[in-house]
Amino acid sequence: MPHDDGALPARTFGWSDMWLSPEDDPRQEGGFDGERELLLGYLRNYRLTLELKCAGLDAAQLARRSVPPSDLSLLGLVRHLATVEQAWFRIAMAGEDVPRLYRGDGENEFDDAGSDPAVVEESFARWREEVAFAEAYVDRTEDLATTGPQGDVLREVLLHMVEEYARHCGHADLLRERIDGRVGQ
Repeated sequence: MPHDDGALPARTFGWSDMWLSPEDDPRQEGGFDGERELLLGYLRNYRLTLELKCAGLDAAQLARRSVPPSDLSLLGLVRHLATVEQAWFRIAMAGEDVPRLYRGDGENEFDDAGSDPAVVEESFARWREEVAFAEAYVDRTEDLATTGPQGDVLREVLLHMVEEYARHCGHADLLRERIDGRVGQ
């Protein structure tokens, strides 16, 4: 529900208020063996973190721009990260010539992140499709020094993706706290 009166939700934190108990958390805490596993492990963890930040919210909450004057919303972040996944893995690395997600005729991944449940469903489906493509591309590419058609190096793309998700998961922390007071996980 919107906070039109300017009141903020009560801040809540604690293991009892986490989405998952620590033993059920799907993310891996350390223990990665080698560069490839390290990069992929952290990227996987941040992708899971984004999903956890969005869990349990309805379409209106996901689309809420809860940190004015910013146009960021959790749904906008999902859509933005779908465009980033597509740009780096499908276009820059695999060399596919595809229309850019959310970038046509004045379209914008943040401005058009509306609260229609169909928009939410479609946005998450597109993000998951791009993640699946990226994971399949990396799985079939043995050498982290592999370059895309324009010279982009897979190792650097993976590191950039870790940075991209880390930054946006920080945004998601603030957005989620303003929506319902939940912090953590």
